[in-house]
Amino acid sequence: MSMDAPEQADEPSLEGGYDPETVESRWQERWVDSDVYAYDGDEKRDPNTVYAIDTPPPTVSGSLHMGHLYGSTLQDFAARFQRMADGDVLFPFGYDDNGIASERLTEKELDIRHQDYERREFQELCREVCTEYEADFTHKMQDLGTSIDWNNTYKTIEPRVQRISQLSFLDLYERGREYRKKAPAIWCPECETAISQVEMEDDERGSHFNDIAFELVGEDAHREEFVISTTRPELIPACVSVFVHPDDEENQDLVGETARIPIFGHEVPIIADERVDMEKGSGVVMCCTFGDQNDIEWYQAHDLPLRVAIDESATMTELAGDYEGMSTEEAREAIVEDLDDEGALRDRWEISHAVQVHERCDTPVEYRVSKQWYVEILDHKEEYLEAGREMDWYPEKMFSRYQHWIEGLEWDWLISRQRDSGIPFPVWYCADCDHEVMAEKDSLPVDPLSDDPPVDSCPECGHDEFVAEDDVFDTWATSSLTPLINAGWDWDAESEEFRMDNPELYPFDLRPQGHDIISFWLFHTIVKCYEHTGEVPFDATMINGHVLDENREKMSKSRGNVVEPDEVLADYPVDAVRFWAASAAVGDDFPYQEKDLTAGEKLLRKLWNASKLVDTLAPREPEEPADLEAIDRWLLAELDDAVADLTAHFEDYEFAKARDRLRTFFWSTFCDDYLEIAKTREENPSTQYALRTAHRTFLELWAPFLPHATEEIWQAVYADGEAALEDSSIHVRDWPDPQEYEADLEAGETAMEVISALRRYKSENQLPLNADLESVSVYGPVDGFEDAIRNVMHVRDLTLLEDEPEISTEVAEIDLDYSTLGPKFGSKVGEIDAGIESGEYEIDDEDGVLRVAGEDLEDDLFEVELERTYSGDGEMIETESAVVILE
Repeated sequence: MSMDAPEQADEPSLEGGYDPETVESRWQERWVDSDVYAYDGDEKRDPNTVYAIDTPPPTVSGSLHMGHLYGSTLQDFAARFQRMADGDVLFPFGYDDNGIASERLTEKELDIRHQDYERREFQELCREVCTEYEADFTHKMQDLGTSIDWNNTYKTIEPRVQRISQLSFLDLYERGREYRKKAPAIWCPECETAISQVEMEDDERGSHFNDIAFELVGEDAHREEFVISTTRPELIPACVSVFVHPDDEENQDLVGETARIPIFGHEVPIIADERVDMEKGSGVVMCCTFGDQNDIEWYQAHDLPLRVAIDESATMTELAGDYEGMSTEEAREAIVEDLDDEGALRDRWEISHAVQVHERCDTPVEYRVSKQWYVEILDHKEEYLEAGREMDWYPEKMFSRYQHWIEGLEWDWLISRQRDSGIPFPVWYCADCDHEVMAEKDSLPVDPLSDDPPVDSCPECGHDEFVAEDDVFDTWATSSLTPLINAGWDWDAESEEFRMDNPELYPFDLRPQGHDIISFWLFHTIVKCYEHTGEVPFDATMINGHVLDENREKMSKSRGNVVEPDEVLADYPVDAVRFWAASAAVGDDFPYQEKDLTAGEKLLRKLWNASKLVDTLAPREPEEPADLEAIDRWLLAELDDAVADLTAHFEDYEFAKARDRLRTFFWSTFCDDYLEIAKTREENPSTQYALRTAHRTFLELWAPFLPHATEEIWQAVYADGEAALEDSSIHVRDWPDPQEYEADLEAGETAMEVISALRRYKSENQLPLNADLESVSVYGPVDGFEDAIRNVMHVRDLTLLEDEPEISTEVAEIDLDYSTLGPKFGSKVGEIDAGIESGEYEIDDEDGVLRVAGEDLEDDLFEVELERTYSGDGEMIETESAVVILE
């Protein structure tokens, strides 16, 4: 990673080559130590001059991965640009260290089970493990050169955040937006907790369809049996009814009858209901409590009994009889075998179908009845959709994902979890009447397991014993409050209203995040903040895609295609990695490719060497001459154009467009063309001024992308060595504005083409660059730049042509598409080839056809390569916009 550079001194210098290893660690340390990126929240600021980023708190569940690296870098591009453009930026950082992920990390790290510990004891172990991982995470984030304000950090389990989370619960409860009830809930048997709809995903898995015969009970039945197709025979002991669609003529005779369940023998009613899918299986469906969402709806709509055959760990209960104690998988196979033995299994075949699993552990979910806390959201779906419409989406197409999620919601938000690590519900229940007793706002945070309720007796019935709620909040119930956490939202007891320590931050300007958590973090944040404040919590959201492997496959440990950030950063400079992170449009998944990192390395070397060259060609603070020469004024006018483009791209979070626009202008126009010209004009005050102006501006424009290299060069060349870093850093400078230099950009660009063509001509003919050229004629728009062409390329006689030189255009070659031509013309292809070879063909440009061998070939069957030749005296060179004749 040293890029062939000698060891650098402690102070910035342009001596030697660029040494990223030394430079990057130096500035990472100094930026943090000097609080260069600190946001002064004590001073009340105008909301219009503050740019606040609602950064995603990464889950404390392991090490940094490529997604963290990529997403954090995109956020930093926005933060660095806005800091230079507007000055005041809050770029905070948080750690999501409460919930299932942190528990699993602790269990894995310490090789323990949470069930073997008292709750508070296990919580302490979680805190210790998470603290170690958070310290490592902080170090690695600082190694990325991100401009985070490390004075503004939070943990989702810290007391301040616990207080805000419990305040949120109490406020929603008082507003009538929360409720607790005994109801079917989505359950993860592996994690042994209820989960919300958003935590499920579909996973394609192999299974079997089983055709099972059910007997009809009663002498008046029209038939003896009917068949049900199911993938889950282990649910048969929980069957409480059978359903038939009212339009199913073939099975209408079953409605109103009674069925006997095979093996278990209990009897259930057969009911008509429109929710039956007639196209699935036999069209007759059993309802079990519970197998899926339909079962729950039927249970509620028809007031069916509850039969619980599977417990919280996916183990069969005593209701399953001989199968009690088996896992659901074991019971499934045993029941199928017994059904076959008694003649009730009519058919069985393999299928592959989507199974709903818990996204944390890939375990198929079950549905269980239990008392849980919910946030009511289904009645406000339209408000949440409208809130989404009020935001700016980058890219805009991501709004449809948000919209589709809301439109597909079927459940209120279940926020209670049966876990040991998390933020407790501030609730106690009367031991006699179950009345809910809420904590006082002033006493938060509380833990009902160790704290007393705020009353001595139940306000409802007067009983004096209470039961503490031992559930904890879903982690998303807290991380959805990040805008309020960062703005210092709290309850003011004196005014009896909610307030913010830093109201200028809210609503936040930007919510950056991945597209995979739109339904998790983005949606839930809008729900919580909208309900609490009546406002959309941020003005815009920037949705980034995922990093794929080089074959555009999702990275996963099972595939063995995971790229580790530590390995990448060991081989490449951080700034090169940042250059790579800007290679794709925001929102798009894109492959990890080393060529982008190599390109970043080359750019760093180019920037360093160009800076050294500029330092030899021009004094560091040249005065602006009264009259700039045409070529110099043109460069600065082009620079103005680039500044305007980059500003627009950064404002629209189009980092890839900004990077590519800047690289092309810097590398091609400035380095390859203008610097070569400047070498021949180093004593010219006009060129010296243009050189320095462009160089300073380039460093400022590159600063958000390449913070380490630009800081090193800036401090070595332009900064006041006596000034404090928080005042002299390039990253606190004002973003460049166009200086309104006027020039004929087309003529200047064409003149650069001509100069480049003549330089290439000299090189190919082994002529020195300062060799004289006797006579050069140019056809093209170069007016006003004649002196630049003459002086730079040592042209004695330069003539501008009003008319294009005599150039003839001939067909050099005709390429045929044989893959289409062969099947279409068969044996005629040989004649077509012969006609083209002999020149016996006609190209009809008007109709776009090639006439040969008596056939008309459409333009998709051939491609014509033309050759232009000059018939006059001298040698012709063509550029994109000009024709150059050398005599």
